[in-house]
Amino acid sequence: MKALIFGANGQDGFYLSHMCREQGIECISVSRSSSSYKADVSNYREVEQLIHRYNPTYIFHLAANSTTRHSALFENHQTIATGTLNILEAAYKYSPTTKVFITGSGLQFKNEGLPIAEGNIFEATSPYAISRIQSVYAARYYRSLGLKVYVGYLFHHESPLRKPNHISQMIIQSVKNIDLGEQDKLELGDISVEKEWTFAGDVAKAIFTLVQQDNIYEAIIGSGITYSIQDWLEECFKLVDKNWQDYVILKEGFQSEYKRLVSNPQKIKSLHWQPKISLKELAQIMYDSQAMPNNYNF
Repeated sequence: MKALIFGANGQDGFYLSHMCREQGIECISVSRSSSSYKADVSNYREVEQLIHRYNPTYIFHLAANSTTRHSALFENHQTIATGTLNILEAAYKYSPTTKVFITGSGLQFKNEGLPIAEGNIFEATSPYAISRIQSVYAARYYRSLGLKVYVGYLFHHESPLRKPNHISQMIIQSVKNIDLGEQDKLELGDISVEKEWTFAGDVAKAIFTLVQQDNIYEAIIGSGITYSIQDWLEECFKLVDKNWQDYVILKEGFQSEYKRLVSNPQKIKSLHWQPKISLKELAQIMYDSQAMPNNYNF
């Protein structure tokens, strides 16, 4: 068996590749940057050649710039929406028995602070959401043509592989610097914002669980448990035995994108998936920069 993973250099790609290899699946890792195969998912010819050549058992489309900024409008469209169409068309033509996974997001739904399930309506609140919504409709169209296309709506998840601009990694690195005496203060916005802090390795397991199904094609993937940014601050500063309130400065008048984003993962949990890593364990993992926790089995 072979798995073709677009966006393999991101955190989701890392954990999914690791899990596939543990299952005895050969991984073809694809990325615009360094990887086992360098290609651009927005280039149809490059995608077509890969799918035609490898005829994979699975294709995972994980590539994206995970920002909702308007300035990323065209990059999001090319990577997420056009990339999805390229993969689906090439699979339809050259590898019609392949199971294809398309990444969705909790951010593409109308968010009223209540748990979001698969049946909730979409809302185009950002260029990122627009691209994700378009990808889902493309997935449903190709599914109607007989292609096995899965969509996992991923909610907030973290790992040591997060980039420095993400709030979880920013706080962890600041805690380290403060403990070393290399940083005095950390400036943050609204720390009452609640989101999920699921471990990316657990999310990878949920993705793989979904693509094993024969009659379920779309699922919310999240823990269904929220923590505030303040909760994360407290856990991280506990690691160095310090009080976060002594080091954090809050920006006045900061407007957050949302106050609470939470999933209703009843469907994916009905498939015998459960997240393993707690908030406290995640903080320790990220502080230690340990990509794979000790004794973690997929």
